[in-house]
Amino acid sequence: MNNKYVSPLSERYASPEMQYIFSPDKKFKTWRRLWIALAETEKELGLPISQEQIDELKAHSDDINYDVAREREKQVRHDVMSHVYAYGQQCPKAKGIIHLGATSCYVGDNTDIIIMTEALKLVRTKVINVLAELAKFARKYKDLPTLAFTHFQPAQPTTVGKRATLWMMELKLDLDDLDYLIASMRLLGSKGTTGTQASFLELFDGDHEKCRLLDQKIAEKMGFSGCYPVSGQTYSRKVDSRVISVLAGIAQSAHKFSNDIRLLQHLKEIEEPFEKNQIGSSAMAYKRNPMRSERIASLANYVMADMMNPMMVASTQWFERTLDDSANKRLSIPEGFLAVDGILDLYLNVVDGLVVYEKVIEKHILAELPFMATENIMMDAVKAGGDRQELHEKIRTLSMEAGRNVKERGLDNNLLELIAADPAFGLSLDDLKKTMDPARYVGRAPKQVEEFLEEVIGPILEENREILGMTAEISV
Repeated sequence: MNNKYVSPLSERYASPEMQYIFSPDKKFKTWRRLWIALAETEKELGLPISQEQIDELKAHSDDINYDVAREREKQVRHDVMSHVYAYGQQCPKAKGIIHLGATSCYVGDNTDIIIMTEALKLVRTKVINVLAELAKFARKYKDLPTLAFTHFQPAQPTTVGKRATLWMMELKLDLDDLDYLIASMRLLGSKGTTGTQASFLELFDGDHEKCRLLDQKIAEKMGFSGCYPVSGQTYSRKVDSRVISVLAGIAQSAHKFSNDIRLLQHLKEIEEPFEKNQIGSSAMAYKRNPMRSERIASLANYVMADMMNPMMVASTQWFERTLDDSANKRLSIPEGFLAVDGILDLYLNVVDGLVVYEKVIEKHILAELPFMATENIMMDAVKAGGDRQELHEKIRTLSMEAGRNVKERGLDNNLLELIAADPAFGLSLDDLKKTMDPARYVGRAPKQVEEFLEEVIGPILEENREILGMTAEISV
């Protein structure tokens, strides 16, 4: 096992559930389900196929004779026909009607759609579980004031919980995209070699309605509302582009979250989980590196770059089909899903174990609050009889002096002391300190959290309560 390349997506990042969706076993069992659906529907529409043949196909839907298929593929160099042959070896009575009228894309493309749709639903489940964990975090810290940052410079305070809603809002947009995409997924159906259904029109003696019913019935048997109304031999590769685009959107959201956590960990305000025996650095034993958030960012970069693959494939297809999509699809689609799966497991794991250092947060906000409180202080001084324009200039000058004390001399922010010492303000140091409650400066942040959770996130979680409760263990 150590003498050949093994994908890190399988070994380190993606969950067993997502890996199985893109496994050979899942693919080839889906092929057989599609062959059964085709035969059943053809029988229902009047072709001479017996129930005995259908039953034989169903009896061997899962016990795939892989060894026979492998040996056959060495001879014929065609994966679909090798599996048709292997299935026929197990089903001698049905051998002659397997794959009747179909092309390779009947099993290949329909399976791709089925697998991508199932994978999208797993991604959706994980996005909703991340939202649920973030909702708990936001609710717990909705009132905790913290410095907000614009340009990573201290700005008007917000709350820890309000900041979490920003991460949630981006995932909510991703969830909207996921829901739309899942609802719009359709099978290719049985379209034939160039999408004209000519082979099926021949089978059904020129009956166009039966050709239409064939597509619809197969779609329903496979759990879809219908098929794409027109296609070449393949479904439009733009579908793949849409799918990876949504995954890349999730990657963008997760990357932004990971950036914020890494910056907050640098500030020592919030840290990602760090286990008892975890080593942060091989050289610096004291370090607590944000390795999970860094891994989110790393995988997210991969997914965002991966979005180019299906875009290029879709844009360069020729007429009704070419095969220059195949090798790329085998890599870009599964790996995009496996990477996003790993991202969401990490996201869930990090949020579930976030550590908030409230005293550090308070220290940072109190160090900057005098500057941010200057407008309130000025208004209080005006109420006490001061001149607004004169006070504005004085407070500007004193703020510059306090800023120099902090930046150039390394002293604490002494703006309040400077203001108290100036008789123009008519305010004592005690009066000024009473204005230093950070909660006075967070605006509607706590209420915004409550409203967002109640009006936007709450209904989503309630509607999807049966899929909540996921946890994510990461392997390294």
